[in-house]
Amino acid sequence: MKRVFSRASTACCLLWIFCFPSWAQENEKAKDDGSDLVVVPKDDHSYKPLTLKLNEKGSKYVRFIIWHQQWLQTNNREVDDQKLQLNSFARRSRFLAYAQISPKFLILTHFGLNNLDTDDLSSLGNNGDGPQLFLHGAWTEFKVANNDALCIGTGLHYWKGLTRLANASTLNFMTMDNTRPFVQWHSLGITDQFARHMGIYAKGQIGQFDYRFAVNNPLNPNNALGQGQNYGENFPGAENSTLTYTGSNTADEDGDPTGNTIVEGYFRYNFFDTESTKLPYQVGTYFGKKKVLGVGAGFFSHANGVYDNLDLSHENVFHAALDVFYDAPAPGGGVNAYASFINFDYGDNYVSRWAGTGTNLYAQVGYFLDALKIMPYVAYQSGNYEALDDNITALDIGVNYYVNSHHAKITLEYHTIRNDFRDAPTSDGDVTQWRLQTHIFL
Repeated sequence: MKRVFSRASTACCLLWIFCFPSWAQENEKAKDDGSDLVVVPKDDHSYKPLTLKLNEKGSKYVRFIIWHQQWLQTNNREVDDQKLQLNSFARRSRFLAYAQISPKFLILTHFGLNNLDTDDLSSLGNNGDGPQLFLHGAWTEFKVANNDALCIGTGLHYWKGLTRLANASTLNFMTMDNTRPFVQWHSLGITDQFARHMGIYAKGQIGQFDYRFAVNNPLNPNNALGQGQNYGENFPGAENSTLTYTGSNTADEDGDPTGNTIVEGYFRYNFFDTESTKLPYQVGTYFGKKKVLGVGAGFFSHANGVYDNLDLSHENVFHAALDVFYDAPAPGGGVNAYASFINFDYGDNYVSRWAGTGTNLYAQVGYFLDALKIMPYVAYQSGNYEALDDNITALDIGVNYYVNSHHAKITLEYHTIRNDFRDAPTSDGDVTQWRLQTHIFL
């Protein structure tokens, strides 16, 4: 553990040395040109949303959001006798637009790519699937109540259940990214398209309480990561499971289709300030500019989702979670903390791509230093899955430097995973990486 914190401290110092002289002089600065003192004005970082107003009041509009997250990442330092390699790739490149021309309805379209690296690039950008441009979201929403108590939408959507971080915005993480293994995005690529389901949702806000609830159809298991396999087979000494996540592809004993419905929801009470539920994306940190304490509970239910290849029968998938989010002013800036407890149930001894039957505990804490515009943070998770002898753990220690709030930031992170043979079979299940991100969104 001392070695981990020593490496993290080194990372923070490096980020400070290289980034601070270039960007941290936000106040007016002076330089000596050999005669008079010349005052250089403060850079203008002011930002107005990219909005096309459709009436004079601005109540009818189209909003555009564009963002890029570029990563530079080492190879796995746990692999013996490997030389250091630095790999650059586009973690995210996205475009989102939504339109509100009536208080009664909204339309949203979101497309882009993820994880475009040199192995995915094609010679001319049009052979193979190199560019990876695909639809992330496309939904329509209608307001049913005169207030914000009930809205109903349909399409490829991101109104998810289980936890707050299952609905995380990729624009304003407090950490560098969502926790990996992706236990919060447990269905990513398993029953959905990159964390988005096709279905119908209801959401609303009543005073300090808000909710989201969805009924969806699952991804065809033939197109899923691992095609429903039990990943426990990757782990030495794991308990055997006869289950596969292929229930929706297998008829029941009467020959009828089944396993085609997923129901999920998330319900939250805000003790202080409330948060916007206009869009599903949950803010990572407010830098202490709001005082938020939200306590939530959620679930994910997929009846007949898995199939027992020994008994030739279906079993249900059901997950439940509790979480708490806190973001508030603190001396010199703001404090951020989040914790979740998830109980996963896929059936006996089943290990999924991201989680497994058992429990997972996750926690993160960060402190924003306004004068320095930096936010150091620590995040930790531990998954205790019944088929495995050892917990799968992950630790992230990093620091954000905010050039202009969430609109422009640089993040350096020390990232580790332990005992996860799904990602690191050649290094006894261990991953250690240094990761650097540049992030801009407009």
